[in-house]
Amino acid sequence: MKRRACVLILLLCASVATCVATEAASLWNDNTNWIADRRPSQVGDIVTVFVDEKTKTKDEGTTEASKTNDNNAGDGFGIFDFIRAFGFKSSSKMKGDGSTERTHSAKGQITCLVTDILPNGNLVIEGTRDIATHEETLQLHVVGVIRPQDVDSYNKIRSDLVANAEIDIKGRGTISRLQKPGILTQILQAIF
Repeated sequence: MKRRACVLILLLCASVATCVATEAASLWNDNTNWIADRRPSQVGDIVTVFVDEKTKTKDEGTTEASKTNDNNAGDGFGIFDFIRAFGFKSSSKMKGDGSTERTHSAKGQITCLVTDILPNGNLVIEGTRDIATHEETLQLHVVGVIRPQDVDSYNKIRSDLVANAEIDIKGRGTISRLQKPGILTQILQAIF
């Protein structure tokens, strides 16, 4: 009987030790906030930027200038008396007009990573996206500073809310090569 009691106590102790060591994992997370939206707040968080940029510039200029010269020299004297008086006159006028007008627009979206947190809580973001189609590669690159409160509940922000934004769009491929002037044209443009 003592032996059965000892075995029973041993089994009871073993089961209690097993229960303490293997605690059941809960599906409930006490750190989850079910009311507030999760906004980016640390390095490595992801933010999607909707790029919708439009620019329109127009430059105009008018130039007008005129210049007149009237120079005379007298007869020579002494051993130079054979030099006759001479003079020349010149005048020049210049007038020019010019104007330039450009319109650009860019639309798309790019997912960026938070790369730094500024002392005031603003976040530095950066992201690159390459899109390749028909032997043409288009690269979209965004760098800037955002406020966490400007990011919506889906971690998305408009590009006009990005401070110090640098939005680069570069193309590489057949079309880009055809649009670039040849080397001789580039040299002539540099000289003239």
